[in-house]
Amino acid sequence: MYLVCGEALFDFFSEEDASGLASKISFKAIAGGSPFNVAVGLRRLGVDAALFAGLSTDYLGRRLQQVLQEEGVRPDYLIDSVAPTTLAMVAVGANGSPHYSFRGEGCADRQLKAEHLPHLGPEIRGLHIGSFSLVVQPIADTLLELVQRESGKRLISLDPNVRLNPEPDIEVWRSRMATLVALADLIKVSDEDLSLLYPGQDPQRIIEGWLQHRCQLVFLTRGGDGASVFSRQHGSWSVPACTVSIADTVGAGDTFQAALITWLTEHELDSIAGVSRLSREQLDEMLRFAVQAAALTCSKTGPDLPYRQQLALH
Repeated sequence: MYLVCGEALFDFFSEEDASGLASKISFKAIAGGSPFNVAVGLRRLGVDAALFAGLSTDYLGRRLQQVLQEEGVRPDYLIDSVAPTTLAMVAVGANGSPHYSFRGEGCADRQLKAEHLPHLGPEIRGLHIGSFSLVVQPIADTLLELVQRESGKRLISLDPNVRLNPEPDIEVWRSRMATLVALADLIKVSDEDLSLLYPGQDPQRIIEGWLQHRCQLVFLTRGGDGASVFSRQHGSWSVPACTVSIADTVGAGDTFQAALITWLTEHELDSIAGVSRLSREQLDEMLRFAVQAAALTCSKTGPDLPYRQQLALH
């Protein structure tokens, strides 16, 4: 089982109101949050998963809980909170890229504290962390403590997924990433993340620096330009994106992450030792599987992650 850790929220997408009145705005609300999406994505791809998150006891929090139940995400690590549910207002650009504005200060998904840290048994094969839960408090220090405790014991995957609206100070992000990249075994990062974290710097040099720690694999996503893998053992190479009609790119990175973990799980390589045994051919297959999965999500509106039967068998 994989344990995904971090935020759970509702994305609010604005829609054209039929009345045409400026005083009226219609929204479509979709359950989301990067870690929430990864957990759901893992289940849809056939991987046993749980979410370690704070969920509000309000109406939206109970809807999030209902979604997790219906998707088959295990509830064992969910923490109830009377704080409200985080809301993300999403505007989608002409190229399908989303722009977020978060209403999350003091909300339930940020309220995980050290006292909530779970004991993890051998059934937990790995942990995934990512997005603004890495930098907003108190959850940021809680997840750091968890990763420090578990690093070296089970597979740790990391996706920075930088969102400056919840934490606009990029130095906070840089400082926390510097700590976390030394603890992770596998990192997925987008070119947008790297340009925010380290503007003007060569992505390859940054990633090669990460590989000097315990990290064995880094996957770099470039949107319509495809994705690359950087391996300590096998070097680096790229594959092109799949050609699809793009609705938006919401959830594409989360799908890519879930697909990476799924591929490792299906091949019984979802461990620190397993990742170290990957051949170049296996890595290439894993990369192409994740690119294909992310493309499917881009063809649909919102974070509608694919099911295993929708992907070509690998």
